[in-house]
Amino acid sequence: MGARETALNALIACRKEGAWSNGVLKEYILRDRLDSRDAALATRLCYGVLQNRLKLDFYLQQLLTGKTKDLHPAVRDILHLGLYQLYEMDKIPESAAVNESVTLAKKYCKKQRSAPGLVNAVLRNAVRNMDTIAQPTGWQEIYSHPQALIDLLKGYVGKERIKPMLEANNAAPQTVIQVNTLKITTRELQNRLESEHVEAQPHGWMPDCLILGSTGNLENLPSFKEGLFYVQDPAAKLSVLCAGLPRGENVKLLDCCAAPGGKSFAAAIALGGAGEITSCDVHAHKAKIIANGAARLGIANITARHQDATAFVPEWENAMDYVIADVPCSGYGIIRKKPDIRYKNLKEMAKLPELQLQILKNQARYVKPGGTLLYSTCTLTHGENEGLVAAFLKDNEDFYLEPLTLPEVFPKNESGMLALVPGEYDTDGFFIAKLRRK
Repeated sequence: MGARETALNALIACRKEGAWSNGVLKEYILRDRLDSRDAALATRLCYGVLQNRLKLDFYLQQLLTGKTKDLHPAVRDILHLGLYQLYEMDKIPESAAVNESVTLAKKYCKKQRSAPGLVNAVLRNAVRNMDTIAQPTGWQEIYSHPQALIDLLKGYVGKERIKPMLEANNAAPQTVIQVNTLKITTRELQNRLESEHVEAQPHGWMPDCLILGSTGNLENLPSFKEGLFYVQDPAAKLSVLCAGLPRGENVKLLDCCAAPGGKSFAAAIALGGAGEITSCDVHAHKAKIIANGAARLGIANITARHQDATAFVPEWENAMDYVIADVPCSGYGIIRKKPDIRYKNLKEMAKLPELQLQILKNQARYVKPGGTLLYSTCTLTHGENEGLVAAFLKDNEDFYLEPLTLPEVFPKNESGMLALVPGEYDTDGFFIAKLRRK
């Protein structure tokens, strides 16, 4: 099985099963045993189609005699793959893009006997009209974000920041790692990675953080297997640093929605390996992922637990110095990493604040008097961020917002809340609120 077929299977799974592209693509690349070159191509194709789906439909409508919406879904997926290769990639031979797409149509559209001929005709038409086809002018098609989502995000970030955000959502994210300083210094890891033929440069404002290039599969690197680093966006680590964890002290910390464990790992390292960290997830298999990650990193002060964040645990009441609540959210801040989020049902996403508030109220019960409650999301809506915090404080008067201590690149913070917008600090979109119990 080749890269194009793997990418097609991932697109079909996203469409039919609601699978997340990053997870299903990784699974299919392993299943199909793609080498590094084909894995890279499959990733580029799958993400590229998802990032440009509305733009590709704009082209497709010009090349069809009928309507795009009337196409069989699999035929449409195959045409998207072909058009992406022709119009958005410059190293794919035109003949390969067309012929491989026809082959996929023969295999995946057997009940639509006209499908191979249709795919062949449309893509050859695309080649003939490559220099004359009309280009999109509206942001919906240019950036492939549904208009309703653009309006929602614009209402949150403002009209001046919306365009850079949309551009950032379609840009390839950097590969960013956090150094496990319990085992190695940043400079030592940089040298080690370079000896493994991986480019590594210090991050501009996050300490003990490296930006990588020419990585291949990170999990195959000896330095990864030895637990010298873990992958985490600077925004996620920043949310942990805002807690101001005391290095070397025997504090108790709860991370209630922890999988895959990055914030727990950051907390353990910030504490210098001291203290007790309980890392929970509602799914048992994800709790195992946290445990395995901690074991790889050699972190001994993390206990992974299968636990629903909405369910009260009596023995934790008033027992935690720090509680991290990085709650399930709409994910509009990580569209560059999960491009399919942009097509999710907005009405379904709008139901999330009810769950988020339930989690936050439950987790607040575990915070000691004088302790810290960190609330965070990877999204950019008022209802899930500032509005949610306001609703919590209204019913929990023994908590108050505390100013955030941030790296010098950020303005001084007095509000106790911070929203990071894609396109500004080279991070995911993220929201952080620091709450202190009286």
